[in-house]
Amino acid sequence: QVHLVESGGGLVQAGGSLRLSCAASGLTFSSYSMGWFRQAPGKEREFVAAISWSGTSTYYGDSVKGRFTISRDNAKNTVDLQMNSLKPEDTAVYYCAANSGRSGGRYDHSLTYDYWGQGTQVTVSS
Repeated sequence: QVHLVESGGGLVQAGGSLRLSCAASGLTFSSYSMGWFRQAPGKEREFVAAISWSGTSTYYGDSVKGRFTISRDNAKNTVDLQMNSLKPEDTAVYYCAANSGRSGGRYDHSLTYDYWGQGTQVTVSS
């Protein structure tokens, strides 16, 4: 069975940095594009970042451009999200997701993704 497990969340002050990691198993990792989404209480799930199968293409939501960096290591079956210059509005549960491409959907739509991790809480204090 496919499992995606996020780690690295926690409490950080505004302006600080945090690095999230997602470990994947049960799939051919290099065949999947990967994404990060986040969801705050009472809000819809929001696209954060995505990375292509090879890692050569990356995409970011407008709210995190210039601050967050997505990367992947296909040898380790991991995808990371480096978050810098964190703001209180970044507070959310962050989810790792895997996209096989079978749906044909856009990378910034949550329904495009086939598998999801359990999420990790990121809290940014002001």
